[in-house]
Parts: sequence; structure tokens; C-alpha cells
Amino acid sequence: MTTPTPSDIRAVLIQTEAARLLLPNATISEVLSYADPEPVESAPGWLLGTIRWRGWRLPLVAFAPLIGHEAEVGGLGHKVVVLKTLGGQPTMPYFALLSRGFPRLVTVSRERLQALDDEDLQGRAGVRAVVVFNDEPAVIPDIDGIELSLRQALAA
Repeated sequence: MTTPTPSDIRAVLIQTEAARLLLPNATISEVLSYADPEPVESAPGWLLGTIRWRGWRLPLVAFAPLIGHEAEVGGLGHKVVVLKTLGGQPTMPYFALLSRGFPRLVTVSRERLQALDDEDLQGRAGVRAVVVFNDEPAVIPDIDGIELSLRQALAA
């Protein structure tokens, strides 16, 4: 085990149906048990509906259909990860993401992270970068892009 350095980042790995997502720990507000969301009329397949959390109605995103993979539905063993948005909009400071199981806390160092040229995922909505972390592929999600897609979907 290596000793953390000042440049190391505490992060979480979130398993979805399509990929392992790697996010800074600071973006996660809470992890909830899955409950069926309230449907949103005319929503795209990746917007599963809304959930109630601390007085907010949060949109629940399924990452797999967002990036063009098969449909993803919640159920037994799924969790809901509440994420902070980066846009600073007071009308939607959070959104929720469907995950398989609990996120896993990890320490990310430069030595354990490498860029991966994955033409299948690169450039898709919701994907900032594809990397190799601890010898396994992971996706760094585009939180700004997801937030923009949510705003457009909810405005329609």
C-alpha cells in the first residue's frame, strides 16, 4: 500500500450497467436505497423520473442509456447516488444517479491513472474522459454535460 501524497485525490468508483464511473468524493452528497421514481412525462429513456430528497425533487439519471447503451432500470441491489451539480444553478443544485451497489471510496494518484483512447465512449454525451484506474477501465463523467442534458429534457 502506498502512502497518499498531497496531489492524490479521494474519489469514488460508481458501478453502473454500462461502466465504472470515477468521480471526486466531494461531488457526492449522499447514497440512498433505490425506490421507484415518479415518472416525468415525455422524458428520454435515460431520465428515469424524479425522487424526493431533503425537500428537493431530483431527476434520476441512468448512465447506460445516456451514453447510448441498453435501458437501465433500478431494483434490488441498486442504489441512488445524489451528486452536486457544477453549474451553480439554484434551481437544480443536485441530481441523482442510478448505481449497482454502493460506491467505493478510492485514492487516485497520477501513477494509478492513465488516459485510455476508447473511441466507442469518447465524445458521447455524459463522458468527459475514459481512463484506466488500477488496471481497469473507468469513465470520468461530464457532470456539466449531464446537467445541460437534464435541463433540456426537463424543459421539453
